[in-house]
Amino acid sequence: MTTKLPNAETLTEFQQDIDQIRDETMAKVGQEDADYIRKVVRAQRLLDLGGRIVMVAGFYHWIWFIVGAVMLGIAKIINNMEIGHNIIHGQYDFMNDPHLNGRSFEWDNACDGQSWRRTHNFDHHTYTNVIGKDRDFGYELLRLSDDIPWKKRFKNQFLAYIGLTLFFQWGVAYHELIGERIFFGKKKSDRHLPISRQQLTTDFFAKIGKVTFRDYIFFPGIVGIFLGWPMFTGILLANIGANVIRNIWTSMVIFCGHFTDNIHTFSEEECKNETRGQWYYRQILGSSNLEGSKLLHIMTGHLSRHVEHHMFPDMPSYRYNEVAKKVQAVCRKHNIPYNTGNMLEKYITVIQRVMTYSKPPRTQSA
Repeated sequence: MTTKLPNAETLTEFQQDIDQIRDETMAKVGQEDADYIRKVVRAQRLLDLGGRIVMVAGFYHWIWFIVGAVMLGIAKIINNMEIGHNIIHGQYDFMNDPHLNGRSFEWDNACDGQSWRRTHNFDHHTYTNVIGKDRDFGYELLRLSDDIPWKKRFKNQFLAYIGLTLFFQWGVAYHELIGERIFFGKKKSDRHLPISRQQLTTDFFAKIGKVTFRDYIFFPGIVGIFLGWPMFTGILLANIGANVIRNIWTSMVIFCGHFTDNIHTFSEEECKNETRGQWYYRQILGSSNLEGSKLLHIMTGHLSRHVEHHMFPDMPSYRYNEVAKKVQAVCRKHNIPYNTGNMLEKYITVIQRVMTYSKPPRTQSA
């Protein structure tokens, strides 16, 4: 979807208003934000540990495997969304805490943190929804716009979408490698990695090995040694369940932020010599918000405020709710669309988009 670009005067005033919101908010960042993220980290660690302990009670009744898996799944969601994603953006670098540093933090995810920094922090946030530049638009797996030529493989892309949802952390882990044609496909001559392809592959397998060993060998093995090998299977399945819970939720949240109705795409030509005001404008048109409770905002890592996150990726997520009201007011002032709504309703439009663009355009099919 495209829309007419506002005139230069409107965009300049729009930029000034948004810059003012950012400056005023960042001036307040400090102890309150530090206290918040430390509290979330403590709660997440307790949930993680508690979930793993509760699973052991599955020795007495299988229901505890399920309870433990849900607790661990929630802990993994919080680790990835509210903690990992936001820390990796550098939102809490002002604390000078080595454990919360955006350049070195590693999360509970099969995706290597440095790979995420390159593909997400830079590529996606710089070239949001720019076809040919933003590899997050469809993850080089799905066709989600007419800007992408239809091919036969897109006919069954709903099944590919289901697979990506269930195994989302693995899709994210392989995201940079598929773009660089590691293992499969012809190497692209226009790609210039800041690291060697060998190092990229080594980091990929190292991180996968770490998370696989911890969840599927170490923890089940420890319990199995002391309580019998049937418990190994129970803990293993519970850990798989926790990861699936995390994968489904994070996939839903991220797709609701990028691929709902009224999301716009852009060509490289449109974005040449882009001003800051135009960049803000593109972030708003290329993102979608979700309305809901405080718990929803925490469980989404405040990506329920995806518009604000794309405009201010290094702002502590704790601030996005207060900022969202101000950004909406500025959008109304300048007659700029602002995409937000209920999560269920938005997710239905995601499914509709996946299904719609799995079919060839009428002219192409004719």
